[in-house]
Amino acid sequence: MSKLKNNKIQQLENKFEEAKKEPWAKKIRISSGVLWNLFILMLIFGVIAAVFATSVGAGYFASLVAKEPLRTKEELRNAVFTYEETSEMFFADRIYLGKVNSDIERRQITLDKVSQYALDAVLATEDEYFKEHKGIVPKAIFRGVFQDVTNSDSQTGGSTLTQQLVKNQILTNEVSYERKAKEILLAMRLEHFMTKDEILEAYLNIIPYGRDVVGQNIAGIETAARGLFGIKAIELNLPQSAYIAGIPQAPYTYTPFYSKNQGLKEPEKLQAGINRMKTVLFRMRDTGYITEEEYQEAIAYDIVKDFRQPSRRATERYPYVTQEIQNETVEILAKVLAEKDGLDASRFDEDSKVKEKYKIMADRSMRTDGYRIFSTIDKELYDQMNEVAKNFKYYGFTYTSEKVDKESGKKTIVEDPVQVGAMMIENHTGKILSFVGGRDHELEALNHSTQAFRHNGSSMKPLLVYAPAIEYGVIGAGSPVVDVKFRRGSYAPGNYFDRELGILSARESLARSQNLSTLRLYDQIIDRKPIEFLKKMNFSKLTEADGGYLTTALGSMDVGVSVEENTNAYATFANGGQFIKSHMIDRIEDMKGNVIYEYKIEPVDVFSPETAYIITDMMRDVLRPPGTAARLPGFMNFRPDLAVKTGTSQHYGNAWLMGYNPNVSLGVWIGYKNQDTPLYSGYRSSQMHPSERTARLFGQLMNTANSVRPDVIKAAERFKRPNGVVTRSFCGVSGMAPSAACSAAGLVRSDLFNSKVMVPSKVDDSIINTASVRVNGRLYQALPSTPREFVSSGGVGVNSQFVKRMMGRLGGDGSKLLAGRGGYSSNVVSSARFPANNMPPAPVQTAKNGSTLTWTASPSNDVIGYYIYQNGVRIGTVRDGASRSYNIGYGSYYVRAVDITGLQSEASNTVSNVAPPKPKPEEKPESETKADKETGAATDKQPETTPETKPEAKPEAKPEAKPETTPEADAPKKD
Repeated sequence: MSKLKNNKIQQLENKFEEAKKEPWAKKIRISSGVLWNLFILMLIFGVIAAVFATSVGAGYFASLVAKEPLRTKEELRNAVFTYEETSEMFFADRIYLGKVNSDIERRQITLDKVSQYALDAVLATEDEYFKEHKGIVPKAIFRGVFQDVTNSDSQTGGSTLTQQLVKNQILTNEVSYERKAKEILLAMRLEHFMTKDEILEAYLNIIPYGRDVVGQNIAGIETAARGLFGIKAIELNLPQSAYIAGIPQAPYTYTPFYSKNQGLKEPEKLQAGINRMKTVLFRMRDTGYITEEEYQEAIAYDIVKDFRQPSRRATERYPYVTQEIQNETVEILAKVLAEKDGLDASRFDEDSKVKEKYKIMADRSMRTDGYRIFSTIDKELYDQMNEVAKNFKYYGFTYTSEKVDKESGKKTIVEDPVQVGAMMIENHTGKILSFVGGRDHELEALNHSTQAFRHNGSSMKPLLVYAPAIEYGVIGAGSPVVDVKFRRGSYAPGNYFDRELGILSARESLARSQNLSTLRLYDQIIDRKPIEFLKKMNFSKLTEADGGYLTTALGSMDVGVSVEENTNAYATFANGGQFIKSHMIDRIEDMKGNVIYEYKIEPVDVFSPETAYIITDMMRDVLRPPGTAARLPGFMNFRPDLAVKTGTSQHYGNAWLMGYNPNVSLGVWIGYKNQDTPLYSGYRSSQMHPSERTARLFGQLMNTANSVRPDVIKAAERFKRPNGVVTRSFCGVSGMAPSAACSAAGLVRSDLFNSKVMVPSKVDDSIINTASVRVNGRLYQALPSTPREFVSSGGVGVNSQFVKRMMGRLGGDGSKLLAGRGGYSSNVVSSARFPANNMPPAPVQTAKNGSTLTWTASPSNDVIGYYIYQNGVRIGTVRDGASRSYNIGYGSYYVRAVDITGLQSEASNTVSNVAPPKPKPEEKPESETKADKETGAATDKQPETTPETKPEAKPEAKPEAKPETTPEADAPKKD
């Protein structure tokens, strides 16, 4: 067999050799050789071209990423995990308030808190090979490059989740080969430094999901779940998960809500998002994440019914609160960031440009760094107090004006109502428990409790005048102050009621809110710069010039104070003289729960505890007649230990009522936007007085606070009197220790003193004995020419040194010191001589009522009394202050007025009182007539002398023993 086989092979070889000798065979051999050589050549060129192209591509790729720094593992991870998260705000007790205003809202979440349906939907839609690839899918990249080079109509996405994460967190959305090359490089590198779960978690937290129910831009799956369906991400069902997973491809097309809280889209516009949801479900079925049965059930699901109903954002529900929390947070974070940068605190406070820079950084940080901001605002207390303010009926008149739009020419009516600001502070912590920012945020967005600075009127008096004067040892609670007019240049102030009370106690001066006595007291201490007390209490708009003006004592400053500042200052008294700065932010935590800020109480010693208690006790009297807030207790349904002070600025542009008990301070202000618009036009205007309006509102707010938070108000607690506060007696007119003369005159008073700085020790030397005369209800020293019958001996007077000391450098009419309504005019003689005009007084008019003669008062101001004449003879004297009447008999009567120099007026008109006629005598028997003669009986020829016609025995020689005066006219009076 082998031989046969070999023979056949040999035969074939022979035939092949013979064929090669043929001409056609030669041609084939030459052609095939050429083709082979060409093939080899082409192969070589192809390989070279491929190598060249690869080299060029690699070189181009390298050039694209040449400027991309080689990031370390820590740098890449930090860049990926550092993403914006919306900060959240809370009421007190961790009650959720809402989100901080931001461009995009995001809430961070971990992977274990996301529904498995949502995870599967994202992977099926965005990255089918996520678990297998190393950051990129090459075929997807080549497909994308080919489509781009060929300008294909079909452009399919080629980015993995890792690439999308890099694009959103490290790079930008720029469309360029350079950005794409960097994205590829960083994606592959990122896969070496992060696990798949970490990449997926980061992706789910950063990806945008359109808008939520209030139209806010949102990012992150947790925010989307809450914003679209009102549930947590872990609670998402299959259709909901598919809907959310489909949104990132075209967020604002597929989102179901309009912007700016305009609600849900129309059904036809919702269809795009629903169709996208069905596409996601289809991919989930094709990739095996769900079954056919689950798919059919899900595409039939009515997703529209799950969308959230329109609601208001926190900034709409609590505009004043969110605004204020955000403002204070920025202030805090600016300091925190500056401190992190090693910036000196003094430079931060003094350099406005540096401060502004850090405030801009802080604002951005607050909106994007996911802080948890815990405020001090008690939600229920805030709600109820603002409800009271909303329904308050006594604000006053609302002005209206017409406004014309410049472009359209359309006319609108603009309202200008009385605005309100109120604040309640917890004294010992400085926590702002609640406030009222205004009547209507849409009408006026300004927070009138924190941002409006107004003149605080008489509510300044305890802070700048009375408490400092007590602290300096100038006065005690009952020390005498002078309420007499003065003039300094063109400045000539007056009291609310245009009257001068002369000497009165500091306690009464404060309770009545007297301007003149307050200004005089301030002038006594102004050189000691009491303005420093206000600086310690954080009056932010205070200027150095303010401290040099007397008018600052009445609350007139260059700028003014806010309700918060004024209330916070009054809390200083409640805290025993320590100022604790008010605050609305208790604590700030970062997104990991680390506390980056926590309020720490840092008390500032302003007044001594003794001063704080004494001024508190003085302001208790403001609630009692004649105090300016005497009606307030009638508006309250409980009785706390309360100290208050009212205040109205000039022309009633502002009205205040500040008050506190041991635990809380409450300040109330009302006024128009324009301070020149008055709240009150006088008694004849039929308007309610501003002080009564503030008293009513204050009372209602306190009632509500006590009802809502009795544990905070603690109405039963009382102020505790320090040991250094003592009660001492003193002479009421001078404030010095009582002398025997002062005691005899009934002028001794007693009140509270700060024993550490002042108690009456020097004995009074002001009282003197003097002859006095009463002129128009006031006692003056008698003149040598004053008729003695009008003079009282042994009167109580004061010496000229005392007058000079009390009037001080402001001067004034010393005669009014003890002639006012301060309680001393009835029993103390003025040291000043009465300025008589040396002219007879004006005459009076008389009248008769039965047997009583009456007359009018002489209009002259120097009259000391009246003489009564009968038939031309003076028969009686009536002193000033007594009843202008006299019992008369028969005859003619007139009256003359007498002045302090002894001059008399012309006689008044004459009044006659005629006696009835006598009956004719009967004829008597002769025997009876004889008998009469024997007994000496009078006959009708003998004149009958009556008391009415009997002349007064030497009336000008000596004064009447008992002048006709009222019993209490000269009696000493006590306060």
